[in-house]
Amino acid sequence: MSEEIEDHRLLNTSDNEPFSSVLERRVSRRGVMRGGLGMAAVGMLGSFGLTACSDDDGDGVDLDDDDMAAAMALAFESVAGSKTDAVVVPAGYTAQVLIPWGTPINAAAPAYSADLAFTPEIQENSVGMHHDGMYHFALDDESASRDFILALNNEYIDQGALWAPQGGPTGMDDDDDRRPADEARTEINAHGVTLVRVNRGDDGRWTLADDTSYNRRITSATPMRLSGPVAGTDYVRTAWSSDGTRTRGTNNNCANGYTPWGTYLTCEENWPNVFVKDSDRYADDDRIGIPTGRGRYGWETAAGDDSERDGEFARFNATPTGGSATEDYRNEPRTFGYIVEIDPYNNTARPVKRTAMGRFRHEGAWIGKLVEGEPVVYYSGHDSRNEYIYKFVSEQTWSASDENMAGGSYDRLAIGDKYLDRGTLYVARFDDDGRGEWLALTPDAMTRDGDRTLAEALGLAADDLAGIIIHTCDAADLVGATPMDRPEWGAVDPVSGEVYMTLTNNGDRTAAGTDATYSNGGANDDELGVGFATAPVNDANPRPESDDGHVIRWVEPSPGDTVFSWDIFVFGKVPSSDDENLSDLSDQNYFSSCDGLWYDDRNNGNGILWIETDTGGTDYTNDQVLAVVPQGLSQGDNAAVINSDNQAQLKRFAVGPNGCEVTGIFATPDKTALFINIQHPGNWPAQAGDNVQDATTETAGEVRPRASTVVIQKADGGQIAV
Repeated sequence: MSEEIEDHRLLNTSDNEPFSSVLERRVSRRGVMRGGLGMAAVGMLGSFGLTACSDDDGDGVDLDDDDMAAAMALAFESVAGSKTDAVVVPAGYTAQVLIPWGTPINAAAPAYSADLAFTPEIQENSVGMHHDGMYHFALDDESASRDFILALNNEYIDQGALWAPQGGPTGMDDDDDRRPADEARTEINAHGVTLVRVNRGDDGRWTLADDTSYNRRITSATPMRLSGPVAGTDYVRTAWSSDGTRTRGTNNNCANGYTPWGTYLTCEENWPNVFVKDSDRYADDDRIGIPTGRGRYGWETAAGDDSERDGEFARFNATPTGGSATEDYRNEPRTFGYIVEIDPYNNTARPVKRTAMGRFRHEGAWIGKLVEGEPVVYYSGHDSRNEYIYKFVSEQTWSASDENMAGGSYDRLAIGDKYLDRGTLYVARFDDDGRGEWLALTPDAMTRDGDRTLAEALGLAADDLAGIIIHTCDAADLVGATPMDRPEWGAVDPVSGEVYMTLTNNGDRTAAGTDATYSNGGANDDELGVGFATAPVNDANPRPESDDGHVIRWVEPSPGDTVFSWDIFVFGKVPSSDDENLSDLSDQNYFSSCDGLWYDDRNNGNGILWIETDTGGTDYTNDQVLAVVPQGLSQGDNAAVINSDNQAQLKRFAVGPNGCEVTGIFATPDKTALFINIQHPGNWPAQAGDNVQDATTETAGEVRPRASTVVIQKADGGQIAV
């Protein structure tokens, strides 16, 4: 979630013990911990554990002393904190701006200029706004590092920048104002996903290819298929889809994922704010945060315009107006909150919303360790204060014959049907002894008090899995999951199976020994979890009023297991915050509000963990990218794996321009180019019309800001970071 659009009203008010109190006990009992794995966890899980423990039976990591010695060393000098309108990279590196917002992806849109007045048609055929998660899809194995399809999320919009030449937006000054239809359409088209073919020339510069077979936009108006348990049920019948099998659009797409069969996963995060519902609200409308009064952009106010077709604006108002659900859009919000699968190679394939993977504010979808004959696993965080971490385990076990990442004309979405439409959704509980458990969210799962099933507690039919999915957050409350400090991006070491996840921050943690307070005034409704207003610390989230956040990691014996071992990898800290400096960070690696995360899997798993931040800038530095080689680092008796003994291994690699968030990250397969996104910069990039400019050029004067992808490379063409 971008700090720019975080809704501070949204928080989980259930009375489940939060991660911060678990973590406080965990830190206090470090005497039983050695080498990053609790002895109690060793007893429970056998030889599997964290920090590259040896494993002889194949259930965990199998790295001997020689492997540990082969861990990479970071071969760049940490860059200093920066407060400029430019991207800063280490000496010997270059950084190039690529496909900023407004770059035309085909001939239907004009070249971008600082005074370009956007229309629905121009925006539909141009790169979307506010770049976020992204991934690359090879066209063939030989050219995979220099010619591929780039899939890119466009999370939200900056109305000031979008409407700068026209002096807009119009109709935003008063709750009674109506938005012009074409302004609403343009904003709808600025959201979603951009897919473009990009390639690197012999001079090392990257450009967008004019290739309409791949270049396309998926927006908040694109027709999509619903799939999985919720599809075709009464929960999602609307005036536009009376059988509940279709919807339109994907919105507020933050982080992402990919599948081994070659599809892109985009994740709907702050989607509730584009809707409004003033009466006859469902319980899940309140729990997930559908507003009353007016949506974030007021798109619903354009309903009734003479040009409106098929309720394109009316659908954003979920207030019942008809005699049944098929006469209005009361169920439209229930068609959002999912992971959406897109085939980047087929520009006619309709995207699919995979409802089996849960309905909440998905930050992303990270595939677990892939093992032949084992289930396919995905991890996801719900990015709101005191919300949960989830895991989806496929019913179908993995067959390597389904793997294909380099093009071809086969039906990838049919493979997705096989793995992503049937399975079990779990939510995590973190215990203070370094153990944890995945709790099933199924109709027959028992609530934490053990006296009723989830279906009974939620007032559902005994076999209503769709109802459990619709009420994912309430179900997680009821089974006793651990509320976390805004779980955001994840990353998985594909060799060891270790999972990392950022816990960005939480301003509503209180000290140990205090009571939780609830959003309904203090009387917790145990029938339906209603979320914390404030929550005490726990072992996995140990800092009250956590400003700077931390990264947690865990490992499981095998992908489908329901037990795991966990520890804290690193605590954030900047000089101006009140948080304790538990990882002993210094000038070379101070950071706050860790957000983006990516595991660079080179060197047989002894790779690099990349960490990105989202503060909008601190007194010390703008948002940044850091790198660390996690293998071989030991926690010992410290509060975190990164500590006073080894924190010099964590280095600042790049810093973004003023006002931005640094997000979205991957490297080419040959690791010679690192792609990152600069979201909501305040006054950057420097040259309005140049799509291949030097990202390190500091802006002179005022410009119309544009989110952009940035490609960082070594000047000598070698591998990044080493």
